[in-house]
Amino acid sequence: MYNYLIIGSGLYGAVFAQQAKAAGKSVLVIDKRPHIAGNVYTEEIEGINVHKYGAHIFHTNNRKVWDYVNRFAEFNRFTNSPVANYHGELYSLPFNMYTFNKMWGVVTPEAAAAKIEEQKKAAGITEPKNLEEQAISLVGTDIYEKLVKGYTEKQWGRPCAELPAFIIKRLPVRLTFDNNYFNALYQGIPIGGYTKMVENMLDGIEVRLNTDYFEHKAELDAMAEKVVYTGPVDAYFNYCYGSLEYRSVRFETEVLDKPNFQGNAAVNYTDRETPWTRIIEHKWFEFGKDKDGNDLPKTVISREYSSEWRPGDEPYYPVNDGKNGALYGKYKALADAEKNVIFGGRLGEYKYYDMDQVVAVAMNQYKNLFK
Repeated sequence: MYNYLIIGSGLYGAVFAQQAKAAGKSVLVIDKRPHIAGNVYTEEIEGINVHKYGAHIFHTNNRKVWDYVNRFAEFNRFTNSPVANYHGELYSLPFNMYTFNKMWGVVTPEAAAAKIEEQKKAAGITEPKNLEEQAISLVGTDIYEKLVKGYTEKQWGRPCAELPAFIIKRLPVRLTFDNNYFNALYQGIPIGGYTKMVENMLDGIEVRLNTDYFEHKAELDAMAEKVVYTGPVDAYFNYCYGSLEYRSVRFETEVLDKPNFQGNAAVNYTDRETPWTRIIEHKWFEFGKDKDGNDLPKTVISREYSSEWRPGDEPYYPVNDGKNGALYGKYKALADAEKNVIFGGRLGEYKYYDMDQVVAVAMNQYKNLFK
């Protein structure tokens, strides 16, 4: 009945589906959730597009990807400039000259670089072997202790000395006053929310929600020539080698009867004692205005709590350490042997992807399959 059955209506599934339909293929998309768009789903509350599964800011240096997503949404000019809160002390993120000035009183890039080098030498780090050593070599001991250590250990549930160094390499450090967290040419958030963007991608495509693939697997598989699977790869094989590890996130969202709670879209709480990792104030993703440009009288905030994944939780971040890498290798061998199944996305490939990378990979699948 269909050329492709796509499991999951998140970014990977939606992009793949759109490209397949454009190539003249018949497509059915299913999702176990009651809504489309996966983790980029946004819902309107009090006129505010709330990022239900955590903040998503689209950023990329890939012009083809940027042109592609702009076919389905107009993007605003939002620039990600988070703030770090350490026991009431506020610091700029990314780490830049504002951060270094407040931490050490330095006013020149040369003085900031010298301070970082001094602390790196005092720590005796030559070749960083873990996240802690990598962070100190990037920003020095003071910033690591106040602004990296507590936040990271809350996020990953492990001591920094036990985490791999590559995790922190995404951390932007600048000897300038640039407050743009993402060093990307193109950046913004879809006006009207991500759900509308994904809805436009899936225009004219059959979508069935509240449909659990594994409850109807044989029946669904028989309906299509190929399956595109974007769920957890270990779940597909019934955890036959054991569960891969993920980090999950829990959100507490509330509507406040005030126009402004924290004055910024994202504030990270970097001390170990505060139980949440950050607070998102959703209205500032769209500058505190409604679609007609009026000031919004209320605000919506979400506190984020990082936790170890348990069955039944939403898996968010693969724990890409050596043990899980070896386990994923076994599942990948099984996946590669499934000739009529394409495994894609963060969960299907057990890989940390930014949104633009997910779009790029799905677009490349299109080129490989439909050219």
